[in-house]
Amino acid sequence: MEIKTTGVAGTLESSDIQIMISKGSNGIEIDLESEVKKAYGDQIEKVITDTLKKYGLENAKVKATDKGALDCVIKARTLAAAQRATETSDKPELEVL
Repeated sequence: MEIKTTGVAGTLESSDIQIMISKGSNGIEIDLESEVKKAYGDQIEKVITDTLKKYGLENAKVKATDKGALDCVIKARTLAAAQRATETSDKPELEVL
């Protein structure tokens, strides 16, 4: 799957996360801003990476600004941003994720 544009999803409200995905060439690179990065940063990055790989993206730059989002929210925002970045909305089958 190819990234065609920059895709953004989410807000900067409490309990949400804003994900911005753009073209990359060195695997999945994540720039994470979070007040809970020390405690949960590895888990947040794992959810983002796993979601993108299941979506079929191997190279992407991700800017994530976390405001205390749960894993399900992180996954949903990552998927929405990936769909916007690849200009697809019908893939993948959501059951796959």
